[in-house]
Amino acid sequence: MLLEKKKALVTGSSRGIGKEIVKRYLEEGAEVWGLCTKPSANRDELTSFAQAHGSKFTEIYADCGNAEQLTAVVKEALAQSGGFDILVNNAGITRDGLSFRMKMQDWMDVINVNLTSAFVICQIISSDMIKKRNGSIINMSSIVGIHGQGGQVNYAASKAGLIGFTKSLAKEVGSRGVRVNVVAPGYIDTEMSHAISEEARKVWLESIPMKRAGQVKDIANTCVFLASDLSTYITAQVIGVDGGMGA
Repeated sequence: MLLEKKKALVTGSSRGIGKEIVKRYLEEGAEVWGLCTKPSANRDELTSFAQAHGSKFTEIYADCGNAEQLTAVVKEALAQSGGFDILVNNAGITRDGLSFRMKMQDWMDVINVNLTSAFVICQIISSDMIKKRNGSIINMSSIVGIHGQGGQVNYAASKAGLIGFTKSLAKEVGSRGVRVNVVAPGYIDTEMSHAISEEARKVWLESIPMKRAGQVKDIANTCVFLASDLSTYITAQVIGVDGGMGA
């Protein structure tokens, strides 16, 4: 039970990587608050899963693109929980398109949800962690934020921004016992990746030294490690979980 008696807030918790992080945290003994836009189809499943593991799951709702709404919901969750030991900023969207055709709204929506929401939530949660002189923050970037990707200038910018934000925040809060790290997934088998054409999928898989897509549990297990006391001297790092794709 690597996370016994710890409390975690995970954004983008309703499906895919976020859902798997919630499940792994519950398995390891944490109480988890999952933040998503609206009541999810998996809420009852996660609630039952938590009960089966002697823990508790609470789903809360906010539009991560709306800073005012997000602030109010996170502050309320912080008060009700008594404080979080772990924060995972996993919420993310895509609005793909070539840069010279991209609508300003598609640029702003991705930046607001993927990057600004992390700033808003970290500002609230890290302040409380600093008072307790303990905590682990994990921001979900992407291999695209490191190497770029045509047709995803907004997504790549948001994920690259998370890396710079994380390294800077880690230097601000490190002396106060708070760690901040980035997980950068490669090609992971999720609903989002299923939207990629079969041809593009084959190209991606061929570029991976391990010759397979990653699974959501690969990301969740890394998040367990970074949230646990196994990683107490790790901060300001970008952990690539990509099967060697980014090497």
